[in-house]
Amino acid sequence: MNPSQPSSLSAFLADLPKPSPQALAVSDALCRLITQEIRANNEWISFARFMELALYAPGLGYYSAGSQKLGAAGDFTTAPELSPLFAACLARQLAQLFAQGLQRILELGAGSGRLACDLLVHLAKLNALPEHYFILELSAELQQRQRHLLEQEVPHLLPRIHWLSTLPEEFEGVIFANELLDATPTHRVRITPEGVEEIGVTTLAAHVAHVAGAPLTDEVTTSFCLAYRPASEPLLFAAQALSLDLGFEAEINLNTRALISSLTQRLSRGVMLLIDYGFGAAEFYHPQRHLGTLMCHYRHHAHDNPLVLLGLQDITAHVDFTAVTEAAIKSGAHLLGYTTQAHFLINCGITQLLSDSNPQEVQRYAPLAAQANQLLSPAEMGELFKVIAFGKHCAFPLLGFARGDKSHAL
Repeated sequence: MNPSQPSSLSAFLADLPKPSPQALAVSDALCRLITQEIRANNEWISFARFMELALYAPGLGYYSAGSQKLGAAGDFTTAPELSPLFAACLARQLAQLFAQGLQRILELGAGSGRLACDLLVHLAKLNALPEHYFILELSAELQQRQRHLLEQEVPHLLPRIHWLSTLPEEFEGVIFANELLDATPTHRVRITPEGVEEIGVTTLAAHVAHVAGAPLTDEVTTSFCLAYRPASEPLLFAAQALSLDLGFEAEINLNTRALISSLTQRLSRGVMLLIDYGFGAAEFYHPQRHLGTLMCHYRHHAHDNPLVLLGLQDITAHVDFTAVTEAAIKSGAHLLGYTTQAHFLINCGITQLLSDSNPQEVQRYAPLAAQANQLLSPAEMGELFKVIAFGKHCAFPLLGFARGDKSHAL
């Protein structure tokens, strides 16, 4: 569905689960907030700003309001929610890093807290608990859920856990994030005969008034459409460097580049480990993806219209791991490895973990085997999800990248 054409909006929404009245009230309030910002900025905001408000506006954005996001009752399922095997494998990689003297963890965006909880359990089994486990979580609602889960399941480890609201100025240890970069607000561009245009958002009322040549009334609208302006630097230069074909639409995430640069600069010594779905630049900007990678998730329905269900649906874009790597290296880090999630988990012993369960105990073994298949299968998460690691004043081979390295694809 082309989100700039609202004529089929009703039919589109009819195919999705209906939000509750309470959820719709939050969404309407967010729409009014975005409308006010658009009108205060000459009837146009960048898509990156629109995405930032839709996901992170205090009390109203998708990650800032109180809706259930993860698991069967939410909108999507992440690997930690899917299976404890994911955390068990990651714990083995972290244990190797702790053995090198990196005794602190900083997890960025801990979601429900499930990964943190399971990691601590498995690290305890490996006799490799970190001295401190820091969680940077901007959402007060998610922080509360994380705290509740950890208090319920690992109360004896709470003294090691600390929540942060801002990045520390300096950090030594392991920084890691699972499915964080895909939700970083991204800019979008399209290539026209006139040059590079930035894709933004305006109100439908402003769009109609512009097309009709009529003045805009004071009536508040909560409907939006895409609008385009000539791109300016630095977005213009970034787009020109990609040499995209005419008609191409693409995401260029300047915010991700800035985040990676900031993390690298603050990392005095240690490793940064990032897990997300995406590609190297050659695949990311392949002609087959000429309309970009933007995707929305609502109640386990995936679609490509970011202009509806605001505050109630996730908005994501795949990660350009080449841009991530360039930002990290430019800020003083070096690449330690890049591979698929399947290879990373296999290197970290997922098959051994699975074999530790008795196949004769069908009720326990069968679900684990199915979960492992989802984590490893090329048709599921195994190939699309990637794992990348950067080091700063740390240069030793990492367990998770022993085989299957794809650094050549960056």
